[in-house]
Amino acid sequence: MTQPRRPLPDTERLDWLRLIRSENVGPVTFHRLIERYGTARAALDALPELARRGGRAKPLRIAAKAEVERELTALRRAGGRMLCACEPDYPVPLAAVDDAPPVVSVLGHAHLLARRSVALVGARNASLNGRKFAERLARDLGEAGFLVVSGLARGIDTAAHLGSLSSGTAAVLAGGIDVVYPPENEGLYRDILDQGVAVAESAFGTQPQARHFPRRNRLISGLSLGVVVVEAALKSGSLITARMALEQGREVMAVPGSPLEPRSHGPNDLIRQGATLVEGADDVIRALEALSPPSASEPPGSVFGAVRMAEPEESVLRSARAVILENLGPTPIGIDELVRGCQLSAPVVLTVVLELELAGRALRLPGNQICLI
Repeated sequence: MTQPRRPLPDTERLDWLRLIRSENVGPVTFHRLIERYGTARAALDALPELARRGGRAKPLRIAAKAEVERELTALRRAGGRMLCACEPDYPVPLAAVDDAPPVVSVLGHAHLLARRSVALVGARNASLNGRKFAERLARDLGEAGFLVVSGLARGIDTAAHLGSLSSGTAAVLAGGIDVVYPPENEGLYRDILDQGVAVAESAFGTQPQARHFPRRNRLISGLSLGVVVVEAALKSGSLITARMALEQGREVMAVPGSPLEPRSHGPNDLIRQGATLVEGADDVIRALEALSPPSASEPPGSVFGAVRMAEPEESVLRSARAVILENLGPTPIGIDELVRGCQLSAPVVLTVVLELELAGRALRLPGNQICLI
């Protein structure tokens, strides 16, 4: 049974941070570990043996207590907070996402994250008209009471933050919460900390890398009731955000444009596939007003209590490992499909998959899928 959301004591917060900063522990794996072992401390104790059973030869790197204490100290000195997914102040829509980050760093006015939010994203090399439209749309949505969420990138993101600065805007960073990218948005970042809020999943001081941006994009959509794409090429990060929004059950909206403009091909294609056409803030408000905010009263796949699930017998696991490895490959397969195909119980399959993940032999993908590395 899912436990009520509750503030964590400092010792438990350190354990949460150690667990998510440990090698091969991603958000979904973290939640599976908490579900199985009840507490982060118990999960930390179990990591070495799980990785060994998964076939790992060298020791798993587990984040040291001193390492995470330095991170928390640096964040607090910067005036920030760390929110864990089980805590009352953690954004409710984000907590409802399957791969919700177990911990996020927050700088600025964290209370803004309790407001109904809408994301505005688009091209970095946006046109002047696109930037003007995004700024006006963000301003109108802010005046209507929405928190406008974007990624602090050049182009449409910058325009969205500028338009909603006075009413409340949230910048989601790809690297650490103290690392501004692109550098020319340093001034905007400072203004956001004064009047809005910044959110990051990566550790304090982390320099953003290419692999961080898709993770950042899922936070942008996860914090929001819906995502508006203003300008975007057919293959762009903004369309990745739109796809993630669909997977998270969020509303996807798009601003149409000329078929002669490559930056309009992405939004036009989204509209062709059923996205809500947006010509102004009223279109966004109408699309969102009938939606119920995602609920985090029962976070998917996470138990935040201290009740430990029974672990399958080793004799059962021993025979199951060969069957599961035989059915896995480099092509992703859904966990449910793996359970059916192997004709094994879900707890057995989930335990073996967890072992393989921690050993670095398997990778969990969006949509509850798994593949061998």
